[in-house]
Amino acid sequence: MKSEARAVVIGGGVVGCSVLFHLAKLGWRDVVLLERSELTSGSSWHAAGGFHTLNGDPNVAKLQSYTIGLYEEIEALSGQSCGLHLPGGLMLAGTPERMDFLRGAHARGRYLGMRTELIDAKEAARRMPLLDPAQFVGALYDPIEGHLDPSGVTHAYAGAARHHGAEIHRQTMVTGLSQAPDGTWTVTTDKGAIRAEHVVNAGGLWAREVGRMAGLELPVLAMEHMYILTDDMPEVIAHNEAHGELMGVIDFEGEIYLRQEGRGMLMGTYEKACVPWSETETPWDFGHELLAPDLDRIAPSLEVGFSHFPAFETAGIKQIINGPFTFAPDGNPLVGPVRGLTNYWCAAGVMAGFSQGGGVGLALANWMVEGDPGFDVWGMDVARFGAWADIAYTNAKVRENYARRFSITYPNEELPAARPTLTSPIHGRLRAANAVFGASYGLEHALWFAPEGAEPVEQPTYYRSNAFGPVAEECRAVREAVGMIEITNFAKYRVTGPGARDWLDRLLANRIPREGRIALAPMLNEQGMPIGDFTVARTGPETFHLFGSGIAEEYHMRWFLAHRPESGVEIEPLGLGLTGLSIAGPRARDLLGRVCAADLSSDAFPFMAIRSLDVGGAPCLVGRLSFTGDLGYEIWTAPGHLPALFDRLTEAGREFGLRLFGGRALDSLRLEKGFGSWAREFRPIYTVFESGLDRFVRLDKGAFIGRDAAAAQAKSPPERRLTVFEVEAADADV
Repeated sequence: MKSEARAVVIGGGVVGCSVLFHLAKLGWRDVVLLERSELTSGSSWHAAGGFHTLNGDPNVAKLQSYTIGLYEEIEALSGQSCGLHLPGGLMLAGTPERMDFLRGAHARGRYLGMRTELIDAKEAARRMPLLDPAQFVGALYDPIEGHLDPSGVTHAYAGAARHHGAEIHRQTMVTGLSQAPDGTWTVTTDKGAIRAEHVVNAGGLWAREVGRMAGLELPVLAMEHMYILTDDMPEVIAHNEAHGELMGVIDFEGEIYLRQEGRGMLMGTYEKACVPWSETETPWDFGHELLAPDLDRIAPSLEVGFSHFPAFETAGIKQIINGPFTFAPDGNPLVGPVRGLTNYWCAAGVMAGFSQGGGVGLALANWMVEGDPGFDVWGMDVARFGAWADIAYTNAKVRENYARRFSITYPNEELPAARPTLTSPIHGRLRAANAVFGASYGLEHALWFAPEGAEPVEQPTYYRSNAFGPVAEECRAVREAVGMIEITNFAKYRVTGPGARDWLDRLLANRIPREGRIALAPMLNEQGMPIGDFTVARTGPETFHLFGSGIAEEYHMRWFLAHRPESGVEIEPLGLGLTGLSIAGPRARDLLGRVCAADLSSDAFPFMAIRSLDVGGAPCLVGRLSFTGDLGYEIWTAPGHLPALFDRLTEAGREFGLRLFGGRALDSLRLEKGFGSWAREFRPIYTVFESGLDRFVRLDKGAFIGRDAAAAQAKSPPERRLTVFEVEAADADV
């Protein structure tokens, strides 16, 4: 085993082998994979091996499509068969609501260029004769679905990686990680140490343990997962002889999936009565072994499955497979660099490794080699979770996600597990005002306010819910009088030091404001694509406050720290250390004037100005701007002052028709004004010229990150443009 390498990949499952292959394919020949046992000794070997392209996140779906298209290439390079079967698949709807879900999936598929087809239950039964059409209302057919040999795929990745010059060391257990002052890593194993520039945690079931070696607590948890294999079934044999292999099926109402296995069938379930495995620590001696089966636990799902697919009622069960798979709290992978750890990369929590493993490997290898994943991978980025996603949070959310794997999560649905995690100082006051809460980056925030006497609960639906009327009233109050919303859920940062101004000037694409002023500034990557959108306030000669999207705090802090100079600049995420309220509407100045003695006239306090003011007896930082597009103010104060500030503004606001409003109204109001939001309208797959952010990009101000790429983009008209549409709809909204 060599003593030095450019990159060391820890973990020999399908994900680790994919990362290794893609690094070598991109030209990094000096790369090594270390596996404590044999390849596929974690979750890969006992996986059911299904794959599909559809995903609720279109960007993840693109990577899944790439994964499936890759199998032919790695077979050719390695000489190892992937055991690929591509009979197509059906997603079955047992209710009208599920059919709505499938219509949405079909629309996303059309957007992505997929050839899915909506069919009725009778046609579904013609294509897959084991099902009882009386149990269903329709289906979605996808020709690009199937199954494969998990071991074959993993070894094909490994062989293709070796073809490009990579090394793999089996029976080599990593026992420790340490980082030198120059950023290089020492990877200690039971066979010696390797000094590496980069380390990749593809530990699978042991990703937590590999993370802990570097002082990390990753939000991953393994769950027991069961499926059954039947004896040979005459119905399967007859169909094979007449028509070929049976297609795969997902039966959402039955919470089961099934596919052909040999001359019988495989049926798996994501049961409600789910069980975590090894909740705090994964034993290192676990390997090519299975967990004890528990047929009673999955019996309710199997009973439904047998009624939906009557041929199973007379089929013998040949084997029950029960093995652990790792999940992140939301079911998506954890991919990317980790804030504060130079060249430590994650490729963990990939529960759908044979649908996503190739895309994860490509994105991570691009990130390591080129400095950017080359795709919009926000849905998989490890930075979408902060320190609040601890062991207890992860346990609760993973259980919820697993149990709801085949349940509909509606666009307006807020799931309850692990909540509340974080609350602001006025959470109780908002609750008393009948707030309906959502959670954003762990923090509870008001979505809307139910009428007095009504239960503060929103009905999950694809159509207009009971929130529609109250949210409309909140919007009307802001446009006609004045509204107040808590904005503690915004991300807040303080930047200080003699080099702060020059650093921000290089980091951001707009000009840096003078003291007492505010500017809107995109942040670009080296490819000229927007990776952030900030309100920048200069609050002192060497002090700045940045405000941005709350869900992206860890994402942006990672970028800030990676580009911060060695001295002269300090940056601090303020989190709950700075809390805020925003008032907006034509009477906002009148309201603020009731609790603040300062001159608030437009001459004294113009648009996009920021001041330190006494507001109702509380020391506050007040900016004259509003995300609703109305006359408004953002008022920031220490958490200890927020409750009294809220009370004083509430009392003073009665005279002006003050109404509390929440995040739903804010979204509606900002969209009417054409204001975009980071991670929604503004994402790194759209240029600043496509998204309309170019008016905040100053190509003539001097050097900044992404300037040259943005200047090149400016030479050609954008192929698309972010546009506001007015959509007439009777009972549902886009």
